[in-house]
Amino acid sequence: MGLREDVERFREIGEDRREDLKEFISYGDLGGSGPNSIKIPIKVVDLPKFEYDQLDKGGVGQGQGGTPDVGQPVGQPQPADGDGDEDGDPGEDGADHEYYEMDPEEFAQELDEELGLDLEPKGKEVIEEIEGDFTDITRTGPHSTLDFEHLFKEGLKRKLAMDFDDDFVREAMKVAGEDEQSVYQWCRDKNILVSLAWIEDEWTDIPEEERGTWSSFEEMEENVERSTTLQRIQRDGLRDIPFRRDDERYRHPEIIEEKEKNVVVVNIRDVSGSMREKKRELVERTFTPLDWYLTGKYDNAEFVYIAHDADAWQVERDEFFGIRSGGGTRISSAYELAKEVLEEQYPWSEWNRYVFAAGDSENSSNDTTENVVPLMREIPANLHAYVETQPGGTAINATHAEEVERSLEDQGNVVVAYVSSPEDVIDAIYDILSTEAGE
Repeated sequence: MGLREDVERFREIGEDRREDLKEFISYGDLGGSGPNSIKIPIKVVDLPKFEYDQLDKGGVGQGQGGTPDVGQPVGQPQPADGDGDEDGDPGEDGADHEYYEMDPEEFAQELDEELGLDLEPKGKEVIEEIEGDFTDITRTGPHSTLDFEHLFKEGLKRKLAMDFDDDFVREAMKVAGEDEQSVYQWCRDKNILVSLAWIEDEWTDIPEEERGTWSSFEEMEENVERSTTLQRIQRDGLRDIPFRRDDERYRHPEIIEEKEKNVVVVNIRDVSGSMREKKRELVERTFTPLDWYLTGKYDNAEFVYIAHDADAWQVERDEFFGIRSGGGTRISSAYELAKEVLEEQYPWSEWNRYVFAAGDSENSSNDTTENVVPLMREIPANLHAYVETQPGGTAINATHAEEVERSLEDQGNVVVAYVSSPEDVIDAIYDILSTEAGE
């Protein structure tokens, strides 16, 4: 195999993986995967090897006399004449498999490609309030959330607004014939923000022999250099920042409203005495990928699992997949429980709803038309689906699926699928998902 063929081979790996996905859903062991991690078995892909072109026999090689044989892989020694495999005949061991792990979102994308769908979540968008960054500011709060940066900035602005050259003002107090009041008035005329109280306090500290140093304010200004605020900060640093309680601000987390699409999936399965092993397997093989798909499509997916024979009861996921029971069948008991759970916990105004049921279509007399069909009409949902699992075809007394299909054919959100073998699973999933996509 040449390099060009190897490139083409790797281009096909993505398609091969989707085929592995399809085969896995139909026949693979679903038990190795969980609700949030799907493990798809894939065939081990041999790495390509560079080989010599048949038209080029020159160069350094490993064949007889240093010339490589045509088609001989690079770096692989050839056995001596007459030698063969000594470790056993080829084909003794089974094929190797590895596992490709994907999350539900990736699984949903792969299944969309496989089925030719691109189903977007529909229906309700729920607004959820969450705490964001500490960007909101209030005037009260715990000391641990005090915004010191804001407090410092306010104090600094106040200091700069009130700052003045005190040495310059002291020189003005040495002008002959002036007093505290006249110096204060001169400061006001010069826009020097100094208080009369400060001048009065400093006045007594001026030595008597220095009074009369200047004959006038004009002479003082000509001989004394006035420093700027920046020069004083550079010289003395920041001291005595005037903080006030009014400057205190406390950080609080911003409340962010996020829209998310929620979904609740009600899975209903028949566990009556007629549900033998093959029927149970077909139920699980259909429901499991649907769970993964909807988990990958919605922001928040919750699942309700209901099992029933003549009565219905709610179970956990692990129990639902693999459960077996006995007794008669009354499918309406499951829809009665589903309606109760949805009304109490998952209001239609806030949740997208999917109600999936599966069984062998055998039901007690008149229960489908008198009870199940009216209940399916009464339960608002994005989609109602019933999957009939009858290996080998429909039994004579298995009429539930046909009655639902006939009675609710006018509903745009009801689909009935038939699964008689694993090969039908992909088609059933397509029927279910494409029904909603076509709404």
